Amino acid sequence: MLSERVLTSALRIAFGRALSLESSDDVVMPGPREDTPYMLYVHVPFCERLCPYCSFNRYPFDEELARRYFERLRREIHIVADMGYDFGSAYFGGGTPTVLVDELTETIDLIRELFSIQEVSCETNPNHLIPSVVEPLADRVQRMSVGVQSFDDGLLTQMDRFGKYGSGREILERLEWADGRFHSLNVDMIFNFPSQTAEMVRTDVERVVESGANQVTFYPLMISPAVKRSLKERVGTVSVQREREYYELITGALEGRFEPGSAWTFSRMGGGMIDEYIVDYEDYVGVGSGSFSYLDGAIYVNTFSLRGYEGAIDAGRTAVDAARGFSRRERMAYRLMMELFGLELDKQAFEASFGVTPERGLGAEVTFLRTAGAFDRDDAEVFTLTPKGRYLLVAMMREFFAGVNAFRDQVRAALPPEERALLFGDGDTCSIVPTTM
Repeated sequence: MLSERVLTSALRIAFGRALSLESSDDVVMPGPREDTPYMLYVHVPFCERLCPYCSFNRYPFDEELARRYFERLRREIHIVADMGYDFGSAYFGGGTPTVLVDELTETIDLIRELFSIQEVSCETNPNHLIPSVVEPLADRVQRMSVGVQSFDDGLLTQMDRFGKYGSGREILERLEWADGRFHSLNVDMIFNFPSQTAEMVRTDVERVVESGANQVTFYPLMISPAVKRSLKERVGTVSVQREREYYELITGALEGRFEPGSAWTFSRMGGGMIDEYIVDYEDYVGVGSGSFSYLDGAIYVNTFSLRGYEGAIDAGRTAVDAARGFSRRERMAYRLMMELFGLELDKQAFEASFGVTPERGLGAEVTFLRTAGAFDRDDAEVFTLTPKGRYLLVAMMREFFAGVNAFRDQVRAALPPEERALLFGDGDTCSIVPTTM
């Protein structure tokens, strides 16, 4: 549709300009502000296989390296606590946080000891839905999110996931076994693969419903320049032409069984917890190599280098080595996008934060969304979204995260050659990284 194409083109330019780094050895993360709620993001950058579409900071799993990493990670958490931060919620992402469940549980126990943690979210892969992993986490993790991506065996093979995580049927059986063991079990899915058909999408929706999971997130396929070539070789050239069609197919198939909690996350009717921390918390602190923090209108980026990470923590400081401050207008646009992505923007809270209404502060953006038919409720109090508006927010977030992925690529460009080889080589071993980092 024309409005989506115009939006995509404009956002690619805007995010390309906004998401640029200012690197310096003098970058320091600020301390907490009073009366500001914060979320803790914990990054574990190790995977047993490196998926060709993934642009997050991740390295092939090596047990010795990972155990040293977790030890430094807990030291960084102590540093953040000493700065005066407190958190009610924590999110463990990756990578695959569950690669070493004993290290993970020790880290969860630490944050519960240091902070006012009420809920923990954690990512995992289907092969970790087994008793030895799930049982130690069942009482520690409230929201478990499982990276399934698709139940189609052909797509799983293209993504290099079939051999490691099993067939679609085997993954479904693991999800059915895990059902009820966590307060919220989320299934992460991806749509709009080049070889994906409408029938594959419908089948994926039905398998999610059958699994018993009480939440599902359907992400459109998103890429960065760093993985574009490998992704094309694996799955073909990515196009957004069918994206809206597949999104509408998904939302239609879920209607009456799941309800939207954000533009791309859906909870089973009658309950569920949304694990979109960027919706629930505007400000968050990231710990771990490759993590991001968003504080006081600026992004702070931890080093992507495992060697650099160990050096920073051993020196007794956080691993932040780059930052990007945003203008008042950029912060208003970020608030508009994130709150609408969460399905509702509170206009009065917006005006209290910025001194202007969304209409006055972001006239062009609001006019575009109104003209495109994005708003369902549009009054003095709130904006809410129509189904068309929800898809426009999916397109906006796709471009935002594509910009974030390009942002990550900037950081990775400065990595030592041996660490870059791990990220973009065959992904089978960490032996290139010396144990004396």
